[in-house]
Formats: sequence, structure tokens, C-alpha cells
Amino acid sequence: MTSRLHARIDGPEDAPVLVLGSSLGTTGQMWGPQVGVLASRFRVIRYDHAGHGGSAPPSAPYTIAGLGADLLDLLDDLGIRRVSYAGLSLGGMVGMWLAAYAPQRVERLALLCTSALLGPPEGWRERAETVRRAGTGAVADAVLARWFTPSFAVRRPEVVAAHRAMLTSTPADGYAACCEAIGAMDLRPDLPRITAPTLVVAGADDPATPVPHAELIAATIPGARLRVVPDAAHLANVEQPETVTALLLDHFGSPGEPDGRP
Repeated sequence: MTSRLHARIDGPEDAPVLVLGSSLGTTGQMWGPQVGVLASRFRVIRYDHAGHGGSAPPSAPYTIAGLGADLLDLLDDLGIRRVSYAGLSLGGMVGMWLAAYAPQRVERLALLCTSALLGPPEGWRERAETVRRAGTGAVADAVLARWFTPSFAVRRPEVVAAHRAMLTSTPADGYAACCEAIGAMDLRPDLPRITAPTLVVAGADDPATPVPHAELIAATIPGARLRVVPDAAHLANVEQPETVTALLLDHFGSPGEPDGRP
């Protein structure tokens, strides 16, 4: 089988593999603030979810399990059996599924600004209908207001504009179908099955997946650690890049430091 997912790979060919999963409405470019540092230590794979960026849509309706299976197909095509994984928002949802249902494939796990249950389903269906009717531009203002704090938007308008362009270039069908997958999701029963050492990161000012969502995940995954990033909304890795990069390096460690500590 040939994977339908588009991916960009950076870093040494013989380094441990770190996969980065992005948010709804973005591509692997979202991880730009981290990739330079991470790729100096890891073989970094940034992939686009189905129906996003350069990835083709699946033929069947989207589910979190289906998005996770797409990632497994990609790893199989690349000949990679075991990875560490960091995912933000939708990427984190895929990461939880992956660690619960294919635990032999996941070395370490980081879940950023995400949720195991993000209802109500009706709201996600309404957003999907809006996007199918009028495109992702119709929800851009509301989405960008959740991605970044108001002070960051004033201070770094060029960053906000770049992410608006990323969102509005996302195919409407791909975005809408991922909305429906999120609306139908409930990963809470799967969390106790996760055995990979897990870091959970929340943005202190994230209105999309507020801190209690991260607290639930961290309390339910055995041994998980929670870190809250101040002055950050949903795209905490973009708004507070140095803090998030340091947290990821600490958790994933350097080659030869499997426990994430010197």
C-alpha cells in the first residue's frame, strides 16, 4: 500500500525518528519554530493530515482511527517501525489513538493543546457544513482568535497572517471531514491503555482546548506529566516557541538519553 499522506523529512538519516502531527487547518509548516532544533538531534517527520496540505483525502468518512491508520501506512512505507510522536490539537488526538492501539510503534509521546473529548458534536457538524458551503475563509476569524492571544496578534501580525493563509488554503472537504471526525471522537476510555512515557502540554490561555482538558488526559494516562505554558493560546508552539521546544527536548531527550534527562 502507498500512503496517501504527504510528509517532509529533516535531520540525520541515522537519528531516532520523531513524528510531528499538526493542528486542524494547518500543515507540517506549523512546526517551523521547532524543526531546526529538533532536526539537529532527530530524524523529524512532519506530515499533513488527510485532506490537508499535500495529503490526499480518504475515500471513506474520516475518523480519528482512520487518520491514525493513515499515519501507520506512511511509517510502513518509510520502513519505520518505532517512533517518538508529538502532536498538537488534531495531531494530539491521532497520537493518543496511535499510542493506545499501536503501542509497539510509539517510544515516547507528547500531547500539546489537545483533548480526548471535544464536543458537542453538533457544533462540529455545523462548522463542517459552514466550511463546505463557504470555504475555510468563513471560519478564519473565529479560528485565528483561538489560535493566538490578542496581545500576540498585535505584536506579530505577520505570523498570524501566515497561519491565516495556511488555514484558508486548506481544502474545504478535508477540513470539514476532520471536523466531523473530532465531533465523533471519545478517546477517554483509551487513555489508560497508553504505556509510552507521556508529556501533556497546555496553553494557559487556550480557549479551544482549555487546561482542564489537558488535566484530564494527564490524570488518566499512567505516569503522564503536565506542563502549562503561560501566555499561550491554542498554537502554543508558535506563540511560545522557545518554551515548547525546551519542553520537547527535555521529554524526548537527545540520542543516547532515552529518559529525556542528561
